[in-house]
Amino acid sequence: MEEKMMAPILEVEKLSLATRSKKKLVSNVSFTIGRGESMGLVGESGSGKSLTLRSIIGLLPPGIEQVSANIRCSGRCAMIFQDPIGALDPLCPVVGQLAEVVAYNQKVSRKASRKIAFELLDMLGLPASLKQKDRYPHQLSGGQCQRIVIAMALACKPDILLCDEPTTALDVTVQHQILEIITRLQKELGFAMVFVTHNLAIVSSMCSRLCVMKEGQIIERGDTLTLLQNPQNPYTQRLISSVLPVPDFERRPVL
Repeated sequence: MEEKMMAPILEVEKLSLATRSKKKLVSNVSFTIGRGESMGLVGESGSGKSLTLRSIIGLLPPGIEQVSANIRCSGRCAMIFQDPIGALDPLCPVVGQLAEVVAYNQKVSRKASRKIAFELLDMLGLPASLKQKDRYPHQLSGGQCQRIVIAMALACKPDILLCDEPTTALDVTVQHQILEIITRLQKELGFAMVFVTHNLAIVSSMCSRLCVMKEGQIIERGDTLTLLQNPQNPYTQRLISSVLPVPDFERRPVL
């Protein structure tokens, strides 16, 4: 299915990645994203979803090379990582880290960066006590650390938010809270989003379009609800049938 959109904010064309020993990891992946749009990337572990996301922002792991690609981005990108604690500096208090990201990306003074950091804490529903006493990542819960990571991404004022399974490391209750925050912020701030996940229920409620990846290739794509209700590729059919219980695929707010 061809993707026809006016003035895409992100275009990825013929992305191919390989190890230094020439083992192919991603082959000829192409897609486009419009302003304010949400697209899901789903597939089994090792299918190339996260590598595709990392190639957009230029954070490929050591030993993995970009063989070919034409990536055009007309806005600022920011990324939310799968492991929130691993994404934070364990030796630096979290508000200090957030303020540093604000100062670097928004080119403001140290005093102004802390003020903006406090506003982001409020936006993400973090404890007001952090304004009086900063804490290290190990002193916060996983959900609180992920909110800090989201705040850091927002501090970049992104036009495109790249989400690499941002709820996988969290318990179910906290997962719903984080998804609700991301959904609300997208509506308020209008950024586009690429959401990598294994969870079909998440993409059914958050993403208008969907790409299914297998062995480094996109094997099926289309409108999320249409694809989930009437998959054409046998792998997509197996992926959906493996979900127990099968989710009710309809656009609905994240609880």
